[in-house]
Formats: sequence, structure tokens, C-alpha cells
Amino acid sequence: MGTYPSGRLQGRATGGHAVIDLAILVFGAEGQLGCELRARAFEEGIPLYAVSRSEADIADSTAVRRILARNTVSVVVNAAAYTKVDQAEFEPDACFRSNAIGPGVLASACRDARVPLIHISSDYVFDGCKSGAYNEDDTISPLGVYGRSKATGENEIRQVLEEHVIIRTSWLYGAYGTNFLKTMLRLARERDRIDVVADQRGCPTATIDLADALLQVSSALTARTPVFGTYHFAGSGATTWHGFAVAIIDAQAPLTGRHPHVVPVPTSAYPRPAKRPNNSELDSSRFVTTFGLEAADWKIRTTEIVLALFRADSEGGST
Repeated sequence: MGTYPSGRLQGRATGGHAVIDLAILVFGAEGQLGCELRARAFEEGIPLYAVSRSEADIADSTAVRRILARNTVSVVVNAAAYTKVDQAEFEPDACFRSNAIGPGVLASACRDARVPLIHISSDYVFDGCKSGAYNEDDTISPLGVYGRSKATGENEIRQVLEEHVIIRTSWLYGAYGTNFLKTMLRLARERDRIDVVADQRGCPTATIDLADALLQVSSALTARTPVFGTYHFAGSGATTWHGFAVAIIDAQAPLTGRHPHVVPVPTSAYPRPAKRPNNSELDSSRFVTTFGLEAADWKIRTTEIVLALFRADSEGGST
């Protein structure tokens, strides 16, 4: 499937991002969120300097400081991360280098350059035992290496840099990179039955909504609004992986004529090296109150993105 065609998705909150002196430096520019943020900044006419991992490892202080010195920016966004949750159990050093050491290095460089930092964190800092949605003040208790690395990265930033915003998000999906939605679309072409875990709950979050959230925060920071701290930002509404899969399959069915049976299964049916939280639901009300932006309903956004991907594909988008 390809990327979005030109034009905007219906129902997305827009406007209010552009600030005269706003210029963003983003690390992790080639990931699914980094690509989305680049596209949204381009649409909004916001200067954005994109840095890939090959250009600068965020755990390399010399490289990070060289990039910062070379670009005049008002905000740094860290979208770089080690995201192989299962592999992290066997590669803890690599995981912690990207998710814990790297954020600390970025925070130190931003402090010295007097530039605020926006850092993306994860629902995996929680153990999933709470019955309701997690808020920012809930006690963190990560279950595995990946979650511990993200929690440590948060703390490294807090200890070094006052002018930071940490955004925890969950279940990212969108037009770029590899994600659950695109995997389900592939399986819909290949199989008549798809087994999907039904006892893990969370908030599917579209990268286009999170990118807009980053622009909103960047605008506030550039305007010197005192909004520092930790926030949750996730898609509106919650579901299970099974429910998410059903919505994806339903959205593509009229376009493909295929409707494989999506079978609910327990987590125990697919034992994996890293334990996942059973409840990843995030309460985003603090972000909505502070920044005036709420993510779209995950079901509406899922349908929009599936349609946009097929439209781009039919118009000759890349696969």
C-alpha cells in the first residue's frame, strides 16, 4: 500500500499550528511517525529538519550536538526508538541505548542549546493491571525490557531538562512503515481466516493525529507557553486487537470483495518472549484540556486511512 494522496482526510483537526518562528528538528525521521510528521509539516508550511538514524545515532552526543549546532530550530522532536518489543528481551543493551541513553543525550544537548524537547514514550511503561484508562499520575510498572527502557528514557529527560514534553501514546498505525493496520490488509489478501488476540485492550492511535498533536505542542513551546510535563495522547475510544482487526477488515471488504473471518483468541494462544499489558488504554483528557486537540475516533480514522491507502494505491502510489 502507498502513502496518502494529496489533500486532507475528512474530520481531522487542522489550523492553529503555524507560528512565525516555529522550526522543528526531528530525530527518527524515517519511522512511521517521523514520515507522517514530515508530511504534515510540509502541508502546513512549517520548516522541519529531518534526521535519520544513519545521519545521527541519538546516543552519540557528538553527532547530536553537531546536528543541533548546524540547524536553527525552536523545538526538537524525538521520534527515534527501538521498537522490537520481543527482540528487546534478547538485545537489552541495544534497546536501552536507543530508548534510555539516547533520550538522555538529546535532553543534555537541548539543555545546552536552550531548545525544548518533545519525546515520544509508550503505554508499555504500565503493567496493564488497572481496570480503567491510565492517566499521567498512575504508577509505572513496566513488564519487560522495552517498557523498562522507555520508562528509564522518561526519567533521564526529567532529570536533565526542565523544558520538555513527554507524550505517551499507544498502538500506532498509519500510511507509513510497518504497523498492525497494514499487516491486517496484507493478511486479508492472503488468508480466509485470521486469528487475533482479543484479551488485550488499548487505544489505536493514527500517526496523522499524533503528528498533529506534535505540531500543536511545538507551536505552544515556540510561543513560550508553560506546558512542560508528561501527557497521554491516543486515539479516541478503546478496543481490543481483535476489535481493531475487525474494523480494518470491514473497511477493506467493499474495495476488495474479500472478508476473511477474524477469530478472537487469547494471548496464551500466541506465547511471545515479551509480556504485553492486558490494558493499554490511555486517558488523554489532560492533553485535550491543555492543547485543545483531541484525536479522532479510532473507528472513523481506521476507515479513512484504509480508504486513503487504497486510493493512493490505485493512483500509482508505492507499495
